[in-house]
Amino acid sequence: MTAAPQLILTALPGVPLIQPGDDLAALILRAMAAIDLEFQSGDVLVVAQKVVSKAEGRLVCLSDVTPTERAQKLAIEADKDPRLVQVILDESAEVLRAAPGALIVQHRLGFVSANAGVDHSNVTGQPGREEEPWVLLLPTDPDASARRLGERLSRASGAEIAVLIIDSHGRAWRMGTVGVAIGVYHFPALLDLRGEPDLFGEPLKITQVGLADEMGAAASLLMGQAAEGRPFIHARGVPYPLREGSLPELLRPREQDLFR
Repeated sequence: MTAAPQLILTALPGVPLIQPGDDLAALILRAMAAIDLEFQSGDVLVVAQKVVSKAEGRLVCLSDVTPTERAQKLAIEADKDPRLVQVILDESAEVLRAAPGALIVQHRLGFVSANAGVDHSNVTGQPGREEEPWVLLLPTDPDASARRLGERLSRASGAEIAVLIIDSHGRAWRMGTVGVAIGVYHFPALLDLRGEPDLFGEPLKITQVGLADEMGAAASLLMGQAAEGRPFIHARGVPYPLREGSLPELLRPREQDLFR
């Protein structure tokens, strides 16, 4: 009898609040050992961007930010703190839209998002400055962050695994946010199925699957969006082989972007 395909997602328990300099790999291995779970080749670890950014010290205190004239003007349009707008501009390659409550920008990493991923939810101040306003930036190089974590976990476990770093993004044509990949290691970010036969033997002509984003959205269901505290999701059963991959695979070329 043929086994039914399964994708098994497990939220790793007991993760403490992450501080700058924390060893994420050690925390992940400890959390897996606590539930008698070991990595197997082909497994995927999905990690919330926020814990990576915190461990890498990507925190900014708005009290230390001096907004430029441009930031002050955009702050009026977006109804935001000019210091926050300055941080967003520093993380952006281009501002595409400004409206009350949001700045839509092209992030310096290439993707389009609201507020360049700068966030203040679940962010606490540093010792001695807890009462001041702090925000968290995305990792400087999420692909590199995913690679370092993946290589460390692979060495420790002896298994060939993949790592995705995900963030919550909105979409231009639908309401609500979903988990999407911003950092990719050893995973097919974009799965090209063109030329593969359909059920009737006809070759697919345009089908390319955002596999890393699909995996990110699935893991995000367990991570949650508020106070759940589940930033590490182990996945087993992804029905495609691992390969080298990266974020740029998922970025639509500007000439194909009909929303610009």
